[in-house]
Amino acid sequence: MLVGTILRAKGSDVATVTPGATVRELLAMLAERNIGAVVVSTDGSTIEGIVSERDVVRRLHDRGSAILDGPVSAIMTAEVRTVGPGENVDSLRQTMTTHRFRHMPVVENGRLVGIVSIGDVVKSAIEELETEKASLVDYLHR
Repeated sequence: MLVGTILRAKGSDVATVTPGATVRELLAMLAERNIGAVVVSTDGSTIEGIVSERDVVRRLHDRGSAILDGPVSAIMTAEVRTVGPGENVDSLRQTMTTHRFRHMPVVENGRLVGIVSIGDVVKSAIEELETEKASLVDYLHR
């Protein structure tokens, strides 16, 4: 299965936040949309970073509550791994597992076109297994 297949099923809407937004504003967006990460982007199509709930928790622990009124740019991950829509989901799963992150922006022709979470990847694997199971059951009952 390809990453683009996941995006077609879930949609290409990507929550973004500007680097200058406060961490408090970020938290409101995460809670409102019930999501775990946001792409940091000035224009909504280029990627300047990514910030997740984990980033907030770790920086709260390290630096205290003062970060809440600081900019997202102070806690974001600036070196962002991305994936293309034509890449294989199995290699994406391996990358996410190896590097211990749960969200990966999808980029095509230098533009942000979606985001895939580990939940999306697991869901696609389960769907593939269910399809294989149905095929095998059908084969056995012929």
